[in-house]
Amino acid sequence: YYNAMANSEGIQELFESTRDKGYIAIGYYANGARNYYLKEDKAVTDPSVLKGKKIRAMVSSTSMEMIELMGGSPVPMASSETYTSLQQGIVDGAENTELALTVDKHEEIVKSYPTPFHLYDEKGIRENAKAVKEAFAWNPGFREYFAVKATPNPFLLNILREYGCGADCSSMTELMLAHELGMSGEEIMFSSNDTPAEEFVYANEIGATINLDDFTHIDFLEKTIGAFPKTMSLRYNPGGVYTLSNGIMDNPGDAKYGFTKEQLFEGYKLLKEKGVERFGIHAFLVSNTVTNDYYPTLARTLFELCVEIKEKLGIKISFINLSGGVGIAYKPDQVPNDIRVIGAGVQKVYEEVLVPADMGDVAIYTEMGRFMMGPYGCLVTKAIHEKHTYKEYIGVDACAANLMRPAIYGAYHHITVAGKEDAPCNHKYDVVGSLCENCDKFAVDRMLPKIDMGDYLVIHDTGAHGYSMGYNYNGRL
Repeated sequence: YYNAMANSEGIQELFESTRDKGYIAIGYYANGARNYYLKEDKAVTDPSVLKGKKIRAMVSSTSMEMIELMGGSPVPMASSETYTSLQQGIVDGAENTELALTVDKHEEIVKSYPTPFHLYDEKGIRENAKAVKEAFAWNPGFREYFAVKATPNPFLLNILREYGCGADCSSMTELMLAHELGMSGEEIMFSSNDTPAEEFVYANEIGATINLDDFTHIDFLEKTIGAFPKTMSLRYNPGGVYTLSNGIMDNPGDAKYGFTKEQLFEGYKLLKEKGVERFGIHAFLVSNTVTNDYYPTLARTLFELCVEIKEKLGIKISFINLSGGVGIAYKPDQVPNDIRVIGAGVQKVYEEVLVPADMGDVAIYTEMGRFMMGPYGCLVTKAIHEKHTYKEYIGVDACAANLMRPAIYGAYHHITVAGKEDAPCNHKYDVVGSLCENCDKFAVDRMLPKIDMGDYLVIHDTGAHGYSMGYNYNGRL
């Protein structure tokens, strides 16, 4: 905008274009177009909309008089106070682009919570949890067991509990957290591997459903707790390469988790002999799938297996746990998963496979962490250094201790510069933290707007596997 307005030929032509209408241009705003907006959901389409409204104005006689001429009541204040003033009803609206609020909102937060910090979208979390519940409402026994490892935050877990979610725990700490929040019994699924004896003991004490990862754990569990609970679950690994219709694949055969098919059958027989009365099955085969096909495809694999177990062993599986694997769109050009389409796809397979086998009462469980929380958190950090060597670097006050995924996986997290969302991305940067590790980078060769020191960077989709994966290298945690 500035470059265009600074063009002497262009600006003169623009100024002259209004002369015959009675308007004589004498200057222009150097920092962008201005507009008006209201706190209420109403567009400011003409000056009459501002009549009687208290409008934040720049501390400028021209700005205030302009608002008065349009019927509004100007309230002069600093830009950084606008967000709080709108929240508290001090003003009804403001002059300037709404994008300015992005920066102002963060500036309000950093007055109490210095960067870096993770910020969560409660409204988004609630809407998504509601959508998941509705997508599987066709199954009376459905329950989402939120993968606590993704975001072990008690406040967020309590929000999910309001929508009927339980807890998928993998460690003593996660079990203790779930229990401290009032969960017990069938609200907790304990899916762990290489499990210490004391964790099995505690899981049994609080009544959690134990999902065994290995055939040898059957004997280990019996020796540890003395007798088996009436309900048990086993984790299945089909081995080989698991491929979806769209070509997405993973290699369960290389994963350390789960029973082989032969071990699974033998395990169910043994548990039945030991007095177990209610059985479940669990499988996690592909991670972070951005396709609506994964759950329906996995469901068919497990549903057909459960029918075979019933026919060959005379054991009816009571619940089928599809675990996690439903991913999120980390990149802006990806199409997000539609949980309602996914739920309908699982229902279709359920009716095709389980209902004809007289298994129409089997409960469906899920253990989504990333999908439930990932898009609804972000990491806010501040640019504090710039370095010009063989590459252009922006140093921020966050590091891999705050978000490890880019460092260990090379994972992509979208980054926006607060207040510059519409600016051209014409600068190539490595965005880095301060750890004594060269992999401590949030982005490599990323095209971003020009970043000035003090700018706030928003690293998106950190709501799952973000803060929870932090570590204390250089004492940064």
